[in-house]
Amino acid sequence: MFRRSPLRRAAFLSGATVSAAAVAVALTGGGPAQAAAANLSTTFAQTSVWNGGYGAGYTIANRGDAASTGWTVEFDLPAGTSVSSSWSSVKTQTGQHYKFTNAGFNGVIKPGATADFGFNVSGAGLPAGCTVNGAACAGGGPVTTTPTTTTTPPPATTTTPPPSGDTVNVSTAAQLQAALANAAPGQAIKLAAGTYRGSFVTTKAGTSAKPITLSGPSNAILINDGPSGDAPDCPVPTAGWDSGYGLWLSSAPYWTLSGFTVQESKKGIVVDNSPHTVIDGVTVNHVDEEAVHFRRSSADSVLKNSTITYTGLVQPGYGEGVYLGSANSNWACHGNSGGVDRGDRIQVLDNHIGPFIAAEPIDVKEGTTGGLIRGNTFDGRGISGENSADSWIDVKGIGYTIENNTGTFAPPGVFANGYENHNTSTSPSFDNGCGNVWRGNKSDLGGVGAYAIKISSVSKCAANPNVVYASNTVTNATSGLTNIPVTP
Repeated sequence: MFRRSPLRRAAFLSGATVSAAAVAVALTGGGPAQAAAANLSTTFAQTSVWNGGYGAGYTIANRGDAASTGWTVEFDLPAGTSVSSSWSSVKTQTGQHYKFTNAGFNGVIKPGATADFGFNVSGAGLPAGCTVNGAACAGGGPVTTTPTTTTTPPPATTTTPPPSGDTVNVSTAAQLQAALANAAPGQAIKLAAGTYRGSFVTTKAGTSAKPITLSGPSNAILINDGPSGDAPDCPVPTAGWDSGYGLWLSSAPYWTLSGFTVQESKKGIVVDNSPHTVIDGVTVNHVDEEAVHFRRSSADSVLKNSTITYTGLVQPGYGEGVYLGSANSNWACHGNSGGVDRGDRIQVLDNHIGPFIAAEPIDVKEGTTGGLIRGNTFDGRGISGENSADSWIDVKGIGYTIENNTGTFAPPGVFANGYENHNTSTSPSFDNGCGNVWRGNKSDLGGVGAYAIKISSVSKCAANPNVVYASNTVTNATSGLTNIPVTP
C-alpha cells in the first residue's frame, strides 16, 4: 500500500517538535498541586521520495508522567498536494485540512513511550499548521516533573510500536492495514468477524521457519471498492494507486492465509513474487475478474480446501477461478525469472470451484512446470466461452499431474471439453502443454462436451507426451473419454 523508493532517507525534514498542552491544574484550598498528565510531542519525517510524491509519518512521544488516552494530529497541505493513503491511524479530510486520529492499538502512549503513523502523499508540498490534541506546533514543552505521593513508579515501558507480538488481533480496516504494513516473521494476524473495506496489501516477508499467518472466520470479509488513481505500467504497489485487489501479497513469501472471505473486488487474492504461500480454507466470490492468481514466479505455493464462485462479473474472459502463472504476452511485466513467470510446483488441492466461474476454473499458463491439481470439484455452470474459456482446466504448462478431480457441466454455459491442453509457442522455448498426466478423474459432460480430456496436439509433444490413464471415467460425453490412446 505504500512505495519504498531508492531515494529513501532517514533524516527529518522538519525538526519542529509539536507540544500538546496536557497539564491539568488542581486548585484546592491547600495550595496549587499539579496532577499527573500526559505531555505529547510529535515529530514529522519523510521516509521516501519519488517522482510526484513522497512517504512520510509522525512520531508521537509522551514526555509526561501519565499515559495518553488518545491523540489527534492535524495539519494542512498546500493546493495540488494530497494524502493518497495512510496507515496506523484513522484519516478524515476537509479540503486541504487533514486529521489523523489514533487507531485502536496505538492510542494509549505510556510515559516515555512513542507511537507513530504514516501516509503517502501525491505532490511535493509539506504539512503546515500542525497540531496534536489541539495544541499548535510551538516547540517542545517542558518535561513534566510532577512530585508524586505514591511509592509505585510509572511503568518502565520504553515504546509502544505498531502492531507487534506473536499475535495481532484486528477488527477494523485501519487495524488490518497497519498489521499488514508492519507484519513480522512468525506473527499471526487474526481477523474478527466483520466487513473490512479498503486496500489490503503487504510487502513483508515471512521465513521458512517463521511464516506469517493471516486468519479469520468465513464472516470476516475483505472488500476492495477500488481501483483508483493512476496505475503504473506494471502492477506493483504504488503510492496513489489502489489496485482494486481484495488482498495482495507482493514480494511477501511464506504467508499462510486461512478461513476468511474475499469478495466484491476487481480481483480476489493476488500473489506476486511470493513463493511458499499457502491459501487454506478461504472463500472468494463475486469478483470482477479472476479469484486467485499466483503470479510473478510465486512457486511452491498451495491452494487447498477453498471455495470459489461467481467470477468474471465485469470481464468474463478474465474470470478464471485459479490462475497459475502469466500468459507469455505479459512476461514483460511478470517474467521475473529469466524473462519467464515461473510459477512452478504449485499445488491446487481439494477445492470446490464453481458454479459461475466465467472463464476456466483453473488456467495453467505456459512456462510453469511440475504442479499438482488433485481432489478438486468443478461445477461448470456459467462458463462463458469468452476468450476460449470452455473447459474446467486449460493446461499450457509442463509436467502437471491432474488426478482424482470430479467435474460436472450443466446449462447455462458454453462447454467444449472437460480438460484441454494447448501448445503455446514462447521465447525462450519450452515444451508448453506437454508431459502432463491425467489419472482417476471423474467427468460428467452433461451431454454437451465432446471429450473428458482433449489433447490438442500429439506431434508437438512427441518427446514429452501427455498421458491419459484408463482410471479416468466419463459420462454424458458426445465423443468419449479422450482423443488419444489410453494408457492402462
